[in-house]
Amino acid sequence: MYKTRNLPNTRIDVADALRGIAVAGIILYHSVEHFNIFTAEPITHTLASDQMVSDVLAWLLSGKMYGIFAMLFGLSFFIMNDNQQQKGKNFSGRFAWRMCLLFMFGIVNVAFYDGDILMLYACYGLLLIPISYLPSKWVWCIIALLAIQPVELFCLLTGTTLDHSTLWEVYGKINSAHEHGTFWENTLTNLQYGFEVNFRFNVFSGRLTQLLCLFILGMQLGRQRLFYNENGNLKVWHTILICSTIVVIALSFVDFGSLDSWLKPIYNLIILLMIVSAIVSAWYAFEGVRQVLHHLCIFGRMSLTNYLLQSVIGCFIFCGYGLACYHLLGITYAVMVGCGMVVCQYLFARYWFSNHSRGPLENLWRKLTWI
Repeated sequence: MYKTRNLPNTRIDVADALRGIAVAGIILYHSVEHFNIFTAEPITHTLASDQMVSDVLAWLLSGKMYGIFAMLFGLSFFIMNDNQQQKGKNFSGRFAWRMCLLFMFGIVNVAFYDGDILMLYACYGLLLIPISYLPSKWVWCIIALLAIQPVELFCLLTGTTLDHSTLWEVYGKINSAHEHGTFWENTLTNLQYGFEVNFRFNVFSGRLTQLLCLFILGMQLGRQRLFYNENGNLKVWHTILICSTIVVIALSFVDFGSLDSWLKPIYNLIILLMIVSAIVSAWYAFEGVRQVLHHLCIFGRMSLTNYLLQSVIGCFIFCGYGLACYHLLGITYAVMVGCGMVVCQYLFARYWFSNHSRGPLENLWRKLTWI
């Protein structure tokens, strides 16, 4: 059984920066997707750069930002759990209650945006409780098993085909409400189908096991204290950066063909590791990088609030009940809107932290956790 090493868990600024990058990236890619509105109507304002912008951001952001968010979720769990162990307390029951609260936040979020991840994260988070008791060697085995995409590999080896027709049927119902429904019709449709469609999409995209893998990986990175600049940790990050970059370059020239459903999620995972290792390495190597990314630390410290805010603001901008920009703006213009959302939410975060130590929802979540 794992036991605390009784080492101090000081605040990890680079983790805040990564969290800020993840949330900002989520906002930008949601804007590319018009907040899950895939219309057949002609787009009024387009640019020649639309396809290139879409391809670049899909490669850089799609699946990676959610993954970074999941990994840092696991890191946060470790820190809270380890702090309680150092006090001689068991955190399992309190964390289960914390996940119930997160699920409730997810219900609020899905009322606005059908692509909510908080409810699924709350369910995945509960699995961290039993895994946290295991010694590190068994945790690494679980991470390795999940990283090879066991569901997709099983389907490939056995010839099993998963039926995703229900996913597209549900998407059709939700999309229609987004385009032509009132706010309340959107809300009711999202509440009815939101959790189902997100779970089905996780199965379809290979995220079912990968997100759990990243949750556990974040917890394990906390155990190893790899986000601290100590004990040669930077050499580990440099090795990960070099190896992941080589693999990404090599796989970029490979046509996955019939192996796409299995290899594409693994390819995305390696890109994620390349991004994280590059940011951590640059953070500790260059003062200028730390100064620039400090702004994203502010954004990341309010990640839950910013995530819910982007759902409210983004859906009002793109849905039919609001400004109906889903059929007005091409991808490049939509990304500009996303950048504007990031800037506005960053300015709000700066203003809020001038008078408070935590974000509004972060503070509420903390108080309810320890009620």
